[in-house]
Amino acid sequence: MNAKRILKFLREVAANNNREWFQAHKGEYEAVRSEFERGIGQALERIVTFDPEIAHVKVKDCTYRFYRDTRFSPDKSPYKNHLGAYINAKSKKALRGGYYIHLEPDHCLLAVGNYWLPTNILTSCRNEIMANTDQWLKCVESEAFQLYFGSEEPSSTERPTDVDSWDQPQGFGLAKLKTCPSGFPKDWPHVNYLRLKDYCAWHAVPNSFFENDDWLDEMEKIFQAAKPMMDFMNAVIDDYE
Repeated sequence: MNAKRILKFLREVAANNNREWFQAHKGEYEAVRSEFERGIGQALERIVTFDPEIAHVKVKDCTYRFYRDTRFSPDKSPYKNHLGAYINAKSKKALRGGYYIHLEPDHCLLAVGNYWLPTNILTSCRNEIMANTDQWLKCVESEAFQLYFGSEEPSSTERPTDVDSWDQPQGFGLAKLKTCPSGFPKDWPHVNYLRLKDYCAWHAVPNSFFENDDWLDEMEKIFQAAKPMMDFMNAVIDDYE
């Protein structure tokens, strides 16, 4: 994957986000899109070696449109400033967790898990954490998980669930309640995990990450570090899908 070419084009889009410029550079967009899809194909081939559930997923199943939906947004820029792919065994719109690859100048990242859950499923996930605490802690307090997703940010901090707001270098839980959720014990030793409103773990990578010969190896390490957490939650979520 020619990430350098992709990021160069995305910088140019950010500086010229209008239809006239884009139409004049449509050929470069098509070439960049092809490069990105080639990289996602490589990622799929690697991920399936440790997660056979995604064996049926094709590149077209996990990539997104480059055109923005501006109907309800004050930002009327017609094009995105990033390329992303969400690799999920049950589709991009499924509730269960998956793997996310995000290319954006100075804001590339890899993420694992789910971004939001309905209240009833979130409650079931919290109950599962309390019922199987030791297993949960092995998932999220392992050396590998803490290396890639550990954060010293105060757990009471609320963050919006928007990719563009992921300004921390790494973390777990895009949004969190300021207090213990209703119906759960406030004095439980691991209440910080009950306050999570999602189970998304992310790790920022430099612009040069996808240019390295070993980027697939590094991606695998990051994704595998969070897979036990995702599997734990998917076992609950799958009962609802």
